[in-house]
Amino acid sequence: MAALGGPPVDVADVVASYWRGTNEVILSFLVGRELSAADQEVYHRELDGRSVPVYPGVAPALAAVRAAGLPIVVFTGASTRSAATLLHAAGIEVDLLIGGDQVGNAKPAPDGVLLAAERLRTTPEQLIMVGDSPLDLRSARAAGARSASAAWGHMYDPAEPADVVLARPQDLLAVIGCR
Repeated sequence: MAALGGPPVDVADVVASYWRGTNEVILSFLVGRELSAADQEVYHRELDGRSVPVYPGVAPALAAVRAAGLPIVVFTGASTRSAATLLHAAGIEVDLLIGGDQVGNAKPAPDGVLLAAERLRTTPEQLIMVGDSPLDLRSARAAGARSASAAWGHMYDPAEPADVVLARPQDLLAVIGCR
């Protein structure tokens, strides 16, 4: 925000804006003006080289999923470019990345889950979407996929319905039969 001359914001302001769409759309809203291409480059330069912590247990759980021969897909509201930068910084490799800029409608619409199923040449019913946000879980339900609530995540809401609640990342392995 400072690099773009925007007002000070806190984490709560950013999280409360997630529903708006990609991070560039959110940033434009928070700055209070449309972002130019140069502004977007400033934002992406700020992301480059950032250290991104990974929740404890996520890396070994993803390694077990990969070892089982299952694809790892990320569907995020962030733009594909931003998500790729952040995933790389976190050391997370995925087989398919679907950013918010690749779908017509943001979560909780089913667009990203349906696109993942199409690209994987499967049906949504064969997918399980792990997410901490109510928007993630609603998107999975809207698409007909199974939903798994990541109780370790910063947006976890125990009141939001899910097919399964995962207390820790490793709990996913039993759900998908990787143990």
